[in-house]
Amino acid sequence: MPEILYEDNHLIAVSKRPSDLSQGDKSGDTSLDTELKKYLAAKYNKPGEVFLGVVHRLDRPVSGVILYARTSKALSRMNEMFRSSMVKKTYLAIVKKHPPDNTATITHFLKRNEKQNKSYVFDKEVKGSKEARLTYTIAGRWDRYYLLEIELHTGRHHQIRAQLAAIGCPVKGDLKYGFDRYNENGGISLMARRLEFIHPVKKEKIVITAPFPEGDLWKIFNYE
Repeated sequence: MPEILYEDNHLIAVSKRPSDLSQGDKSGDTSLDTELKKYLAAKYNKPGEVFLGVVHRLDRPVSGVILYARTSKALSRMNEMFRSSMVKKTYLAIVKKHPPDNTATITHFLKRNEKQNKSYVFDKEVKGSKEARLTYTIAGRWDRYYLLEIELHTGRHHQIRAQLAAIGCPVKGDLKYGFDRYNENGGISLMARRLEFIHPVKKEKIVITAPFPEGDLWKIFNYE
């Protein structure tokens, strides 16, 4: 089981590891939602099928905060909050090249290729593309590497990976989007550091922060 970061009657959040699957897929590997259902069934002595809704997903090589809903009410409300950009999502990425600016909001149009499981970036809208927008800020520097703090304004397939590659800054370890070497742990240096939102039932502000994954360069930057 991964580390549990938040849990109540409506929601549960865990710290995803780079190898974890957010949700079951054709690989047949055990996914986080399956592990969490077993955990909840055992903890609360629940017979039968445990309800667990997937609120959002993280790419398999990405680490960090991932949130699930324990009730259908929480799931529908959280889905709407994600759709309406009412959830603040802060990511961190390690790149090897200084980006064009110290801080900037960048907008592209992304078109997903299902067969390749990859998104292609365009400066202007093309058929089948969706607008993608994020804000990055350089949050640290060490040796040849830069730590970027990223706020996502849209939630597109491989958005951060594709957009950073488009400005010449592929994420460390991300061979799919042009980095020259893989990371030893098989993941990439991109993590969902923090989620901030108003609780869908309790109506109080919730801030969930993931710890840095082991290895790589995360702790060198002294980012809080």
